Amino acid sequence: MARLRVEVVYALPRRQHRVALELEPGATAGEALAASGLLARHGELEPGKVKLGIFGRMVAPGQVLAAGDRLEILRPLRVDPKEARRGRARRART
Repeated sequence: MARLRVEVVYALPRRQHRVALELEPGATAGEALAASGLLARHGELEPGKVKLGIFGRMVAPGQVLAAGDRLEILRPLRVDPKEARRGRARRART
């Protein structure tokens, strides 16, 4: 059976780290993350606490991957989008 080709991505403000992988069919997001080596390279990423997404949609580590998936390591938001919008509205009123 053909191997599964996926990409694991960790984007920082000024740099993007991309790792292309070939995995066994049925591989999960968690397995791809472990195989990418990105957890070891980035000490700020805590195993078990990392949020994952496929093309921007959050997924669990047990999510089975499909060929061509782009698995993203999601960083926490600096500011809640709703709060940022409220702040802009307050500033615009003054």
